[in-house]
Amino acid sequence: MPKIIQYRNKCIGCGICYELQPELWRMSKKDGKASLIKATEKKYIYSREVHTSEEIKSREIARACPVKIIQVL
Repeated sequence: MPKIIQYRNKCIGCGICYELQPELWRMSKKDGKASLIKATEKKYIYSREVHTSEEIKSREIARACPVKIIQVL
C-alpha cells in the first residue's frame, strides 16, 4: 500500500491538500496547519497508508504543495 508522509512542522497552512482531498486532510484550528487524518507521528513526521485508489490524488497533492512537505511512497 502507498504511504503519505507529511513534514507538518514546515507546513504553511495554504490548505491545498484539504481542498483537493478532504477525506484525508483537516486544517487545524489551533495553528492553521494541515493535519493528515489518522496519521502516526514520529519526530514531527506524520505518515499513514492509503488505499491504492487514493494514490493518484495523493500524488497530485504532493506536487501541488507549495513547500513540498508531502511525499507519497
